[in-house]
Amino acid sequence: MDGTLIGPGPYRATKLWNETIRLFRGGMPVRRHWAHFRSYDRSFTGAEGVDFLHELLGQNQNFGPEVTRYQTLQLLRKFLKNHVIEDVKGHFGKEDFEDNGRLYRFPPQSPLKPLPVRPPVRDHCSVPRIPCWDDFEEIAVPENIPMKPIALNSESWNKRHSIAIGEVPECRLITRREISPKHVDQIWKSMTLTHLQNVLGLRSLDGVLDAKLLSPKHIVHNVFSVNKQGIVVLKNKADDVPHWVLSAMKCLANWPNGNDTRQPMYPGFERDVFKTVSEHFQRLKEPLLTFHLYEIFVSILGLLQQQQVALEAVQVCCLLLPPANRRKLQLLMRLMAKVCANPTLPPLNNAIGARTLMVQTFSRCILGSADEVDLDELLSTKLVTFMIDNHDSVLQVSSNLRRSVEEHLSHLRRAQIKYAGADTSMMSPAQSFCRQISREQFEQQRVSGSQGAIVELLENIIQDKNMSIKDKKKKLKQFQRSHPDIYRRRFPTAESEASVFPDRLQKVKPQLMFLTLKKPFQPFQRSWSFRA
Repeated sequence: MDGTLIGPGPYRATKLWNETIRLFRGGMPVRRHWAHFRSYDRSFTGAEGVDFLHELLGQNQNFGPEVTRYQTLQLLRKFLKNHVIEDVKGHFGKEDFEDNGRLYRFPPQSPLKPLPVRPPVRDHCSVPRIPCWDDFEEIAVPENIPMKPIALNSESWNKRHSIAIGEVPECRLITRREISPKHVDQIWKSMTLTHLQNVLGLRSLDGVLDAKLLSPKHIVHNVFSVNKQGIVVLKNKADDVPHWVLSAMKCLANWPNGNDTRQPMYPGFERDVFKTVSEHFQRLKEPLLTFHLYEIFVSILGLLQQQQVALEAVQVCCLLLPPANRRKLQLLMRLMAKVCANPTLPPLNNAIGARTLMVQTFSRCILGSADEVDLDELLSTKLVTFMIDNHDSVLQVSSNLRRSVEEHLSHLRRAQIKYAGADTSMMSPAQSFCRQISREQFEQQRVSGSQGAIVELLENIIQDKNMSIKDKKKKLKQFQRSHPDIYRRRFPTAESEASVFPDRLQKVKPQLMFLTLKKPFQPFQRSWSFRA
């Protein structure tokens, strides 16, 4: 009767449907019945079928005692519609199963639903890549700030500690990088899905979740944009619960103190208030847990026997919701928990208790599939029951996930240690390295490094053979005005400066020699006048 426990994984709802049919067909007592002056072998009445299936589901570890007789009746109606059973005249499909003495039987062959063909599992194919340290922009690191190395494995740990005994002479400090908000969002999404996959114990999220449809901004908003009670705060008030519905929810949650004295009080007032709330949530176009997340929440139901694991999985999954859905779910769960725990609130239904009423009223508003799935009522009931029992923590941010993401971001934001001789083949070419030194040493190196570049510039001017003497002289004069100390060290004497222009000296010397070979200057002698 207990059946096989179907754990988390793709197409769990279909597997549960087939398992329920197998148990029902294999265990349902059948015998000869008389009706309308005829006998029908291997048949059972509608009431017998409801009794047996209700007991079977209540004892089954995949469903549990939360299943009601009405839900069992609804399931048998789906069995009749899908030709899992038929009436003794062979009718099925359009007929309605009745909880009375009407006779039913099993057809010769009961078709089970085939499982969809899954694509080949590729490692981490459904989980986005976690941005690594090389993906971020580089910024300067103050050299006098002590940086702690990150020990990622035992080898690097041994290298770090062997410095103290002199086995490793030095290490390199990789400059820290700036992480953009876009990268932060992507890290939250990637690590959330990885964490969820590990909690569920799945090799892949294929078949239960499409990561491409998830927004990383929703996750970050759900974590950080909250009030003191941890409830999501929305930027767009149009997405919030209408004020009149919110007022009705507060009235019930804080009964009798939550009632506004201006509102009229009459017998059945609290039931009308509850009807206002229930009708609003039942008119939602999509369940609060969304159609897209249906499969992942159904998978979590396979972990309910491990309460802490299931709680962790629900916490992580609820972070994937749009912020408006998460806020509505938080408010609704608080209302349901307070109504169930309030003995002063008058009965909202004469036939059933407050807890059962909350589950039956809101379960389909919380979990449901886009295509009608035959076990929707049972699965949503089981999940909502679990959430009510753990209402104080089920919609909190997973502390394990938050700690993991914050540690990863902290690791990315701090400088990294790279040991001498370590493999750098995987490092980005844009990375730069420096040895950690004191500020005084840094200032000395800064001055010496800049002056070395200036001296190199001066030598390039001197050694440039393609530059004309006129241009070279002009540039040297400019350099002398800008850097007189460096120029003076390079040309301490006039002779050293003149040696830069050897061609000019060779042209000047022949001219001087030519002048010395000329005859001595003779004064002009006035000739005699030819006049008489």
